[in-house]
Amino acid sequence: MRYALLAPGKRIRPFFVAESARLFDVAEIHALQAGAAIECVHCYSLVHDDLPAMDDDDLRRGRPTVHKAFDEATAILAGDALLTFAFEILSNKATHSDAAIRGELIAQLAQAAGKDGMAGGQMLDLQAESEKVADLGRIVTLQAMKTGALFRFAVNAGAVLGKAGAKERAALALYADHIGLAFQIADDILDVEASSATLGKTAGKDKVAGKATYVDLLGLDGAKAEAGKLVREAKDAMQLFGAKAEIFIAAADYVVSRRK
Repeated sequence: MRYALLAPGKRIRPFFVAESARLFDVAEIHALQAGAAIECVHCYSLVHDDLPAMDDDDLRRGRPTVHKAFDEATAILAGDALLTFAFEILSNKATHSDAAIRGELIAQLAQAAGKDGMAGGQMLDLQAESEKVADLGRIVTLQAMKTGALFRFAVNAGAVLGKAGAKERAALALYADHIGLAFQIADDILDVEASSATLGKTAGKDKVAGKATYVDLLGLDGAKAEAGKLVREAKDAMQLFGAKAEIFIAAADYVVSRRK
């Protein structure tokens, strides 16, 4: 569990939890708890995605994947334990003194990680790989579930902790949805342009697996243009927060300019 969770990584989901919490003057300990929970879920998903039954990958974050460093059974159990540990963290009073707030976070993370979110999106991804169906609408739906749902939770968690109103939550949700898709498009672009050494994971594996990506459907230039459009729309959504949104604006640019 430690090997998977504490490996070098971007920690972009906990970052968004922390920064959204700052928008509403939430105590840092609450943000750290919620950020730790979502990172546990994210890392569990990486451990399971890398398994032979899924993407069958040997490299993650510049190191051997968990099933390579240990064994397949250990990787499955470590992933299971990380997932359940996330909800143990959220249920702790350190996350928030109000049980209703803790319950809302638990419900939202469960939905983001489950059949209507990440796990369901992974199933659609596996189906798309076997059916060889290339449809943009389907890919958008798939990635909104597989990648976007956790981004939405991360950006919205601060609003939940801070008991924000509907208008603020709607703006953050719009930002998260656009950033989630832009992040995935950037991943598809990097899968084509970057090396395995730079990425810290196997480059070009989507092409080998026959997965349809944004680059396949839009072309490299078209994918970059779409990512740029999504980033602009994400920035527009944050205008509600004025100067407080500066770091979200910078994060939007980072999502599409990163090299791994």
